[in-house]
Amino acid sequence: MFDRIRSDIQCILERDPAARTAWEVLTCYPGLHALILHRRAHWCWLHGFKWLGRFISHLSRGLTGIEIHPGAKIGSCVFFDHAMGVVVGETAEIGDGCTIYQGVTLGGTSLYKGTKRHPTLGSGVVVGAGAQVLGGFTVGDGARIGSNAVVVKPVPAGATAVGNPARVIQAEADVKREEAASQMGFSAYGVTQNDDPLSQALRGLIDNAGSQEHQIALLWEAIEKLSANRQAGTCVPGDAARHEMFESERLNQLIGK
Repeated sequence: MFDRIRSDIQCILERDPAARTAWEVLTCYPGLHALILHRRAHWCWLHGFKWLGRFISHLSRGLTGIEIHPGAKIGSCVFFDHAMGVVVGETAEIGDGCTIYQGVTLGGTSLYKGTKRHPTLGSGVVVGAGAQVLGGFTVGDGARIGSNAVVVKPVPAGATAVGNPARVIQAEADVKREEAASQMGFSAYGVTQNDDPLSQALRGLIDNAGSQEHQIALLWEAIEKLSANRQAGTCVPGDAARHEMFESERLNQLIGK
């Protein structure tokens, strides 16, 4: 028991730069207190003391602000960071090394007893503040759930899910598109990935803006080469690409114009 508490304290010290000492973590971190109490409640639940398990869970919610059903399974080195308002359902499973922030719900969408109603988080999953993970599916190892995302379908290992409803960013092109969108002040998190024609048009514009930035960089290189050659008494054409990549007619068709 004490070895497990030591490992929990150590993982908090490693992941939270605000944590200064083990004593501070032991006495002032409600996420750690919720884990310790949940293990007692889970033991009672597994050994037939259902009411006692629920009562310990009820006390833990009042003391820590974190509601964990005694039937939930939680691995080692799980860190509930701040964690006020976290709700973990009865059939939820949290793998080793997960980090869960405040306001997260690991909830269910089914009302049938005895079924897998709540999500399973693999090892090393990070769930951002306010995210809602709803359903009896699996979030793969090392996945990331963005803040305020609403996830209702499986997330592959190592992928990132963002938005409402959440969409999975896994392909390299999608990652680059999100980076370009954030640089332009446009949040692509709120658009659907496949169905909305307007969102398809916006993604096309983002891709086009990225290609234009590349073309501008090539043009600057060509100008610098021309300037250098002119100063040297020669004139060699630059090698910047000049092909038009903007498909205005196709984008207009997508948005219905």
